[in-house]
Amino acid sequence: MARTVIPFGPQHPVFPEPVHLKLELEDETVVGVTPIIGYMHRGIEKAAELKTFRQNIFLIERICGICSFMHSLVYCQGVEALTGVEVPSRARFLRVFWSELSRTHSHLLTLGLLADAMGFESLFMQCWRAREIVLDISEMTAGHRIIQSTCSVGGVRRDIDKDMAKEVDDRLLALREMLDKTIAPVFLHDRTVRRRTAAKGILPKEQAELLGAVGPTARGSGVTVDIRQTGYAAYRGLGVDPVVETSGDSYARTRVRVRELSHSVELVREVLAMMPAGEILVAVGSKYPEGETVSRVEQPRGEEIMYLKGNGTNYLERVRVRTPTFANIPALLGMLPGCELADVPIITLSIDPCIGCTER
Repeated sequence: MARTVIPFGPQHPVFPEPVHLKLELEDETVVGVTPIIGYMHRGIEKAAELKTFRQNIFLIERICGICSFMHSLVYCQGVEALTGVEVPSRARFLRVFWSELSRTHSHLLTLGLLADAMGFESLFMQCWRAREIVLDISEMTAGHRIIQSTCSVGGVRRDIDKDMAKEVDDRLLALREMLDKTIAPVFLHDRTVRRRTAAKGILPKEQAELLGAVGPTARGSGVTVDIRQTGYAAYRGLGVDPVVETSGDSYARTRVRVRELSHSVELVREVLAMMPAGEILVAVGSKYPEGETVSRVEQPRGEEIMYLKGNGTNYLERVRVRTPTFANIPALLGMLPGCELADVPIITLSIDPCIGCTER
């Protein structure tokens, strides 16, 4: 049978970002796929060498808007390790607060996009309606809807008082009710969703481990991996249970994100209830980063790794980022061969690709 090679992207009506793949087809079946990387390259890693380590906080968090707080968190953790700065306990809890808020925001956004790709416009609007609650909480607590800019070396820049915490908790209860009654039942039980995602883009557990998949992509294949269990920030004192599915298809990855939404909401409420009193930021003073370190966090899409090298000056010698989508691209290349061309957008969205993070 003759083979046809077609470009998929970088501009595609289903994706908010320029995903670019070269697909090799036999009739309507995908038999080969090659990723094309670099369309959005912005040179952020090089730019980080030209700014002071304090200025870099605002640069690094702009690697991606959706998970911006976690980019700044992994960076600040690395600088704190190089400077020997101890973060106050209350600041650690506040870091978890904005991290889980970002996770909820990210999952609702990608689930809405998945619904839109399936032509399920009412479900898309419900997801983004719930997302507005999260963005309102972010604006209330951080002053910004998307990029919070609250993380700093030595702690956080903003605090949450008792009245604000009560208001946040009330809004989270409304969000949980919307998730339980309106969104989760459709994603988990609707026949249309299951027909478009079940047995599509299967990634067996052994292949997920071999290819280095991370986040919901790995957990949807039965791999129990969640960097929050290492206890960074204040996660050591919170109940973090990885959400795992075993079928390894697009439906399993969708189920992981839906179930993680409720888990993140409860984590945020737990943070508000357990957060100790005290200061939120300690001064770095005249300390400059010196030596090498690796910092890790669990982003909405999976593990992010950041390598930092300091030379004892106000400028870092090297900043290197390994984002979760970059780690999941080999897994995507393992999912697509054998699927129908019409299923490519759904399978690709099931790994929640962030090209801004990947190409920086």
